Formats: sequence, C-alpha cells, structure tokens
Amino acid sequence: VEINPAHLAALKITPQELSQQIRLSDAKVSTGQLRSTNTDILLEVESELDSLERIRQIPIRLGNPGQIARLGDMALVTKGIREPPTELALINGKPGVALAIRIETNQPIDQWTTIAHQTLQKFQQHNPAGIELEIISDQSRYVANRLNNLFKNLFLGALLVFGSTLLMMGWKSALVVGSALPLSILMVFGGMQVLGIALHQVSVTGLVIALGMLIDNAIVVVDEIQYLFKQEINPQTAISRTVSYLAIPLLASNLTTILTFVPIVLLPGDSGEFVGTVALSVILALLSSLFLSLTIIPALFGRMHRRRRHGDAGTRGREDKENEHPANFVAPTTSHNTSKIHNQWWNQGFSHPSLSRIYGLTLDVILAKPILGILLALILPTTGFLMASSLPEQFFAPAERDQFHIELELSSSTPLEKTQSVVQDARAIILSHPEVTNVHWFLGTVAPVFYYNLPRRGANRSSYAHGIVQLTSDKELTKIISTLQHELNQALPSVRVLVRQLQQGPYIDAPIELRLYGSDLKVLRALGKQIRLVLAQVSGITQTRASLSEALPKLALRLDEEKAKLTGLDHTVIAGQLNINLEGSLGGSILEDTEELPVRVRLSNRDRGDLNQIATLDLLPDPLASTENRSPIPLSAIGNIELVPELATITRQNGQRVNSIQGFIASSVLPSTVLEDFLQQLNAVDFQLPPGYSLEIGGESEERNQTVGELFSIVSVLLVLMVALLVLSFNSFRAAGIIILISICSIGLGLFSLWCFGYPLGFMAILGTVGLIGLAINDSIVVLAALRSHPAASRGNPKAMKAVIFRATRHVLTTSITTVAGFIPLLLLRSDFWSP
Repeated sequence: VEINPAHLAALKITPQELSQQIRLSDAKVSTGQLRSTNTDILLEVESELDSLERIRQIPIRLGNPGQIARLGDMALVTKGIREPPTELALINGKPGVALAIRIETNQPIDQWTTIAHQTLQKFQQHNPAGIELEIISDQSRYVANRLNNLFKNLFLGALLVFGSTLLMMGWKSALVVGSALPLSILMVFGGMQVLGIALHQVSVTGLVIALGMLIDNAIVVVDEIQYLFKQEINPQTAISRTVSYLAIPLLASNLTTILTFVPIVLLPGDSGEFVGTVALSVILALLSSLFLSLTIIPALFGRMHRRRRHGDAGTRGREDKENEHPANFVAPTTSHNTSKIHNQWWNQGFSHPSLSRIYGLTLDVILAKPILGILLALILPTTGFLMASSLPEQFFAPAERDQFHIELELSSSTPLEKTQSVVQDARAIILSHPEVTNVHWFLGTVAPVFYYNLPRRGANRSSYAHGIVQLTSDKELTKIISTLQHELNQALPSVRVLVRQLQQGPYIDAPIELRLYGSDLKVLRALGKQIRLVLAQVSGITQTRASLSEALPKLALRLDEEKAKLTGLDHTVIAGQLNINLEGSLGGSILEDTEELPVRVRLSNRDRGDLNQIATLDLLPDPLASTENRSPIPLSAIGNIELVPELATITRQNGQRVNSIQGFIASSVLPSTVLEDFLQQLNAVDFQLPPGYSLEIGGESEERNQTVGELFSIVSVLLVLMVALLVLSFNSFRAAGIIILISICSIGLGLFSLWCFGYPLGFMAILGTVGLIGLAINDSIVVLAALRSHPAASRGNPKAMKAVIFRATRHVLTTSITTVAGFIPLLLLRSDFWSP
C-alpha cells in the first residue's frame, strides 16, 4: 500500500493509524461459537483479506469525525515482490531461484541422485515457456569420481602388495598372505556398517593407508610357519607353536599401533569429525588382520603345505646348527635335498649371496661395536628433529576440484542494485578465460552449500556477493585463481575481491588473523591501521580487512526539541512515523493457497529514495499529547538532516572489544610462511602496544595449534597405556624403553622425509607419522621378542643374535616393502593433500 504522506497529513491520519485500521479489518481471531441443546456451530466474521480489490474497498476512518474514505481512493494498492530484495541469485547471468537439496545421511548418494534426476526431468517437461531448470552443482559426480579413483588405488595397492610379497616370499606364501587383504577389507566393511561409518572419501582413504599394514601380521605368521616347515616339523605342530609363540608379540604390537591412532579418533571438533574415520578404518583393519593372522591364515598355509613329516625330533639340534651358520640374506633355509626348481625365487622368495655377505659383515661390525651401530642409526632421525623447526607448517592442503569461489565485498552502504552491477562486470572478466565454463552469483547471501567448507558470513548484506566458478578441469587451478585475483583487483579497485580455492578440513574465516584487544575504539582503530599497513606489504597477501576500519555513512536527524514539544511531537513519535513511512508497517495479510502475503503500508520507492522528499515529510502530533487540532508539521520545520560517519560494527570477543585484522593469501602460498614474514616485518617497524592492549594470533595458526594441542593432550594419557602394555608384554622396562626409543626415532625419520622432499608439516603429515610409528613398533616388537626368546641370543651371543636377525630380516623387509607399496597409489595421485 503506497501512500502519499502529504495526502495522509491533509486527511489527519498517520501511516501507523492507516496500517492499524487495515489490520483490524482482517479479523483472523476467534469469534466464538453458537452452543445450544441441538447443535454447536462456529461463528466467524467474514472479513478475510483475499484479494487486492477487497483491500482497496476497506473503509478508512479519517482524522475528522464522521469522515470515511476507501483505501483505494487514498493509496495505491499493488502486489509484487519485496523491494528492495534482500537476496538475489544470478544463474548464468540471469535472475533465478536457487534450490539446495540435502539428503539424509543414511541415504546412498548414487541411488538417490538417479531418482532425483528422474524427478527433475519430469518437472522440466511441465515448465512454462521461458522458465529453465539447470543443475549448477551435483555433488554425486565428485563423490563417484573420487570413490572410483580411491577404489582403483585400493586395487592397485593390493596388486603392488601381492607382487611385493611374491617377490620376497614366493607364490604359495604370497597367495596365503594376499588372501588376508580381501578378508580383512570385508571385515572392515562389516565393522563400518556396525559402527555406522559411511563409505566416503576419508573412510576409504583409511583403507588405502592401512593396506600395507593389513598383511604385516600375516607375513610374520607365514614366515615363522615356513621356517618351522623347513625344520621338518609337521604342519599341526608348526602352526600350534607359531600361534602360541607369536600371539603375545603380535597382540602387543597391534594394540600399541592402535593406541597411536586412538588420539585421532578422540580428536574433538571439526578436525576430529573430518579425519576421525581415517583412524577408525585403520583400527578396524588392524584388528581384522590380527584375528585372521592367528586363525585363518595359519590354517590356509598349513592346507597348502600338507605333507608328512618325520616328527620334530632333532629340531632343536638343527635349529642350533643353523644359528651357527646363518641363511642367505632374505633367503629361507632349505634342506640339501631340495630341488633346484624349488629354490627358485618364485617358490622361496628373492635371495642374493653377495647381499647376504655384505649384510653379514655389517651385522658383525655392529654387533662387535654396538655404540657405532647406535650412532649410525641415530644420524637420520636426529637430522629430522634438527630440521623440524625449519619445516613450513600447514593445517590442511586445499581441495583439488574443478570449482572455486569468489567473494565480493563493497562498502556497507552499497545497495543491492549497485552490487548487481559490479557482479556483472566481474562476470564478464571471469568468462573471458577459456578455462571457465560458467559462473553463478548469489547477492546478499552466501551460495547454497555445494561444498562443506564455505564462508559462514555475508547473509543479509546487500553489499556482499558470493560466486561459484565452474572450470573445465582442475588443471592449472592455482594459476587461474592467481590470474583472476590480479585482474579483478585491477578492474574493481573499490571492491574487496577474494578469489579462494576450496579448502579441506574445518572452516577458517581467514588464513591470517590478528586480534587486538582493548577498551578505546579510536586506539584500536589506529593500532589496527598500523598492523594492516604492514600486513598489506607482505609478499603473498592479496587482500586485508579490519573489523573496525570501515566508517558507515549515517544520516543524523538533529531536532529542535523545544519546537517539537510545542507541536505535540517528541523523539519517539517522530522516529516511529519516519520508520513507518520509509520501511513500512504491516497491516494484515492475504492468504493465497499456502502462501501468506503481508500487507505493508509505506512510501513509494521513488519518494523514500529522495532525501529532499524525506526532509519535507509532514508529521502529525500524537492525539494524546495534542490538545489542539492535529495540523501537519513538516519535518524541516523542527529539524535538519546531516551526513555523519559512524563505525559500521563494534566487535567483541569474550566480552572484550576487539579489532580483528585479517589477511588473505594467494592460493600457492602457505599461511605459516606469510605469518612468519609478517611478524618479522612487524618487529622491524618496532610496533609497540600501549598498556592495557594485547595482540593475539588467530586464523589457521590458531586452529592448527588448538587441534595439535588437543591431539597431544590425548597422547600423553595413551602414552602411559602404551608403556604399560609394552612392559606387561615383555615383563621388562628395558625392552619397553627400546621400543619407545625406536618409535621416537621413527618420528625423526618422518620429519627427515618431509624436509628432504619439501613437504610442509601438516595434519596429514602427522597422520602419516602415526602410521610410521605403528610400522616401526610392529617390526621392533617381533624382532625383540625373537631375540629374547632365543637362549643364546638373549645372553648376548653375537653369532646367535646374528642368526636371529637374519631370520627376521625377510619378514621385516617384506612388511616394510608392502607398506610402502600400499602408499604408492596415494603418491601417484600427485595430490598436495595426500602426498605428505
């Protein structure tokens, strides 16, 4: 209902009174009920507002007694969209309606998407002319591609693991050990079903990570049984002896490895939700592998090697004799009767006499001078720990996807029409690149959640726009983002443009953030300006932002309070009448089917967009405060309007005033590197904080430190459990200390590999280091248990120790090679996310 304020003032009625009379004509209230001894009948006032004509015919009581006029005679009644709109979607550059569809978590996305596409096709057939239906983002396509790649990698990894086992142990052992892969994976799938873990990118990646570890237990068991078979021990006795001998060491090694992954499972927050299923998949795989290795695998191996033995008489004598003459390097001991074909590598595994001699001489030197061996073994881990401080830090690597998003931030007072004009200019620049297929914009709000890690700000801001850019492929993604960032910065200098790659892990508002705390807003603004100036000069920074930097223009109405009082007006009445004139007042509603349309009384768009018209608005005194006739009073007669600056927002955190300075970086730059450079430059300019003010670092650094801190807070408790488990397994603090020392060295080796290949120290690198610790503990426990169980070796006999180490070398090498083979598919992905 568009009103003419001068016309209303002449009729001595305010917009608020007009709105109230319209609302009172729409009696959506209970009217009562006729109740008699014969019947009960509802009573209802027939006053529903059901059409525009019904609204136009509403009689309005005017200011003079006895005068009534129809609403249609004193105002313009129309139906339309809300103006100005608070949000706008531009699909392919044209206005549209965006519909985001989510499915329940227990629904398989591939099956659901097929049904959804069929439904949309049927809907499209009945669309009126000029209305198009387009799917701008389909998550199922990315899920299917990613899972297909992961399953291909899983299959490739399984082939590499089987090939490694074939090379090191022979075809029979490889078949038995390889059978643990599908059986363990099926058991893991069953465990995931019980625990309610969905089959998605992260959980399947956990299987890829655990691929090499799955058969470690089976390799140790098969190698031990095979060794006993060579000693002419019958299968039943060999299997029984192997299971009883290896049960405790394997249980200890697997439980210790599981404890290393438990902190990731227990990690709270978004990070734990993101990577927790990786650790759960690995834990389920290890438990499945342990169960199979102590039950099914020995039975399968015994079944394949069924043959009669002469009993196990004389076994110990042969065993002691073998200890005096160790077998060839990585070659099993065979009897002199064994045929030449039986000695081939595809039957017994790879062996090489020259390598055996070199390895034997190395062991002789190390066992003769153990201090030398320890020092040599500590060189690489120590180097890793020394180089750790120079490693760049990264929380999670960005996503590699054929999409990215753009944020445009204009001045806070920018209307949606101006934002739309800027968006169209930006769209033309983006589409000039052949790699871009399309771009869709959402003004006044963020885009519907097409990816889990998206901005969570921008809603209800006409100065904000969020765009989805679709590429032909994810090749040259970083280059395209950098180019567009530069071009848009040059073309739109008054706009804050953020061209951002989609991120992995929890959402972080800005990669670089500094928070200034204090009481005085002027001091906070001045300090923030200094920090922002230094930050903008750091290499890699593309845009900066401060929460207390922007001054919002405001129209201040300065009233002559004495004149206002004399005319029967006060501040509250004036503010109320102006607000209703400009923003409108609701007066009832029309119900169309299931849609309720509000009736709003206000000025026309032309009148409320003209400052001169607003300044000359006629106001009516409050009838309760005015004893004389209510005569209209121009606003200009009692006050004037001035343009003044005001802070757009005053931000607080934990009850303290804060100025948050944020920095956005190029897609190819690490936040830790930029933050380090910034802090050096800030110290160089001798930046000092006044008393009572403090500076805090946020952004990715804060999130990373918080997550790592939570991770290690859990580790401290589990470390005690791990030590207790090792002590109980070996009944020795010394043996437990050796295993702990080896696990620490494995951490150093992991850091050394990151430094050597130039990878940052991030969460996925920590996850890989945890797996490395598990591998080191597994092999070390088995070897240490073998040394302690041998009478001569446990007393420090060099020859006996050499023989035991020779025996363990094959399965240690095999488990290491198969674990590496399991990771090769992730390495072939050439992904910055999984490569560390």
